[in-house]
Amino acid sequence: HKPHRLQGLKTFCTPFSLQGAPSLLVPLRLLPFLTSFFFLFPTAKVASIWSPPFYTGMAFSLSERQVLGIHGLLPPKVETQDLQAMRFQNNLKKMTDPLQKYIYLMGIQERNERLFYRVLMEDIEELMPIVYTPTVGLACTHYGHIFRRPKGLFISILDKGHIRSILDNWPETNVSAVVVTDGERILGLGDLGVYGMGIPVGKLCLYTACAGIRPEKCLPVVIDVGTNNETLLKDPLYMGLYQERDRSQAYDDLIDEFMEAVVEKYGQDTLIQFEDFGNHNAFRFLRKYREKYCTFNDDIQGTAAVALAGLLAAQRAIGKPITEHRVLFLGAGEAALGIANLIVMAMIEKGMTQAEAREKIWLYDKDGLLVKGRSQETDSNQEAFVHDSPGTVQTFLDAVNTLKPTAIIGVSGAGRLFTHDVIKTMGTLNERPVIFALSNPTNKAECTAEDAYTLTDGRCLFASGSPFGPVTLNDGRVYTPGQGNNAYIFPGVALAVVLSGVRHISDTVFLETLAEQLTDKELKEGRLYPPLSNIREVSLQMAVKVVEFVYANGMAFRYPEPMDKEGFVRATVWDTEYDSFEPDTYDWPGVNFSPKK
Repeated sequence: HKPHRLQGLKTFCTPFSLQGAPSLLVPLRLLPFLTSFFFLFPTAKVASIWSPPFYTGMAFSLSERQVLGIHGLLPPKVETQDLQAMRFQNNLKKMTDPLQKYIYLMGIQERNERLFYRVLMEDIEELMPIVYTPTVGLACTHYGHIFRRPKGLFISILDKGHIRSILDNWPETNVSAVVVTDGERILGLGDLGVYGMGIPVGKLCLYTACAGIRPEKCLPVVIDVGTNNETLLKDPLYMGLYQERDRSQAYDDLIDEFMEAVVEKYGQDTLIQFEDFGNHNAFRFLRKYREKYCTFNDDIQGTAAVALAGLLAAQRAIGKPITEHRVLFLGAGEAALGIANLIVMAMIEKGMTQAEAREKIWLYDKDGLLVKGRSQETDSNQEAFVHDSPGTVQTFLDAVNTLKPTAIIGVSGAGRLFTHDVIKTMGTLNERPVIFALSNPTNKAECTAEDAYTLTDGRCLFASGSPFGPVTLNDGRVYTPGQGNNAYIFPGVALAVVLSGVRHISDTVFLETLAEQLTDKELKEGRLYPPLSNIREVSLQMAVKVVEFVYANGMAFRYPEPMDKEGFVRATVWDTEYDSFEPDTYDWPGVNFSPKK
C-alpha cells in the first residue's frame, strides 16, 4: 500500500504477498473470500481500507463507497473529519478516569489513525498526559487487563536466531525509527516485562503528533527476556514469558541479533531509540552501540537535554551563567548521570575544564552522598562524580546544608524526598533556588509544584517530569510550572536524524536546546519550557536546529544538502487530512476518435 494518494489501478487493489513470493494485486472486493486462505497462510499480509491508516469511517464519499465496493456497509450520511473529531472530543470530555480515556484513545487509534492524531494534536496539552506520562505508566501496569490489539512487535528470548524472520512479519517495509524496551525499568514503576510495550507505543505516538513523522515509519518493540516482578509471574493475564529475567550471555546475544537484524532490513541510518532498560544495561548498550548504529537512549540523553534546557532558561531568569551553578542530584542512575555529563559539556563550552565542571556536580543516592571511601560500591559510570567527603552527611537535607547547591534535581523515582525542610533551606540559601522534581509518574515526583512555590514564596524556578497545574499564592500571584518533558526533545531530534541520514548520534546534538524558544512573558509566568500546546512548532524548530548542526559538522549522510533546511523539514511533515481513494479521472478535450475521410 502507498502512504500517498492512491490512484489508478491501485485504488481498487491492495498489495498481497507471501514471504518469498512476488507481490500480487488483489481486488478489494475479493478480500471477504480470502478469510479461509489466511487461516492456512497466517504470514500473508493484506492492507485494506478497513485498516487504521486508510479507514476514514463515515467520511468516505459516496463515489468512494461505490468504487471501493463498500456502499451499504456504512450509514448513508457522509461526515467531515471535523464532525468526527467533535464526536471524539465530546466522548472524551464525558470521561473522568484517565485509564478509561487511555483505552478510548487507543481504541480510536486502532480504527482510524488520522482521526486519532487529529484530536491528539489539537489538544496535545490535555491529552499528552494520557498517551504519555503519567497515565501510560498506569496503562502499563494494567496492560494485560486492558489489552485489545497488539500495536508493536514482541520478540522473546526464545526467538533467538529468528529475529529477522519476525521483522519480516511486520507489515510495513519502510521503517525509519524503532523504539525498543525490555521492560525492566518502566518509568519509576520498575520491572513490568512485556507490559512495558505501552512505552514504545506512547513514544512513537509523540514522534508523529509532535514532529510529524509518518506513523507507518515507526516501529514499537518489546524484548521479552522474562521478569522479576513476582506479581506478574503469578498473574494469569500476564502476556509474557513466565520466567525470571535471563541475565546470561544469551540476553546480550539477543540484543546483538536484534540490532543487526534491524539494520539489515531497514538500513544503517534507521534510528533505534532505547527506552526504559535497567541502569546496568542502559549505559553499556549506549557505549557498545553508539559508534556502530544510529542509536540513542532517551532516559540518558533525552532527559539530559530537557534538564539542561531548563537550567539555561533559569540562567536567563536569574542572570547566573551555568558555570556558577552547583548542582546536587537526588538519584544517581542513568537519568542523573546523563544530565550531569551534559551539564559538564555545557560548562566546558563556556570555558571551564572538565575537572572544574565535575567538581560542581554532586550525586546522592539511596546509600547517601557519592564520596570516596564510602562502604557502598559505586559503578564505573558514577566514578567521574565521586568526590572527597565534605564532612558528615547522613541525610539529603544534610547534603543541602553542607554543599549549598544553587540547584537540586530529583531523578530518584522514590517519591516526596524534597521535604519541606529541604525546600525551605534551598530558599534560604538562594534568592532564586532551582528545584527540578523530574521523576515520573506524578506520585513519584520529589515534591509538588505547590510545595515548591509556597515554601519559597514564589521565588523558586521549578520544573517537574509529570504535569502540575498552576499554583496561586495567598497574595494572588499565579505561577505556571514548567514540565521538563522529554517530548520537547526526542521527537524533534528523531525527525532531524531521520531526514538527514545521520549514522551515529553524538552527545553534542543534545546541546542544541530549546531554551531559546521560551519567551520573556512565559519566563515571568514561572515557565522554564514553552507551553506544551505549542510543542509541534517547538519540535519542528528543534529539528531545524539539529539538521543545521549535523550538516555543519559533517554528520549528515543524505545528499544533496538542502539549502533551505527549514523548508526541507517542514515539507516532510505528515498531516491528518484524509487521502482520496477516487481514481484520477480527466477528459481529453478536443480529441477526435473518428478516422480521417
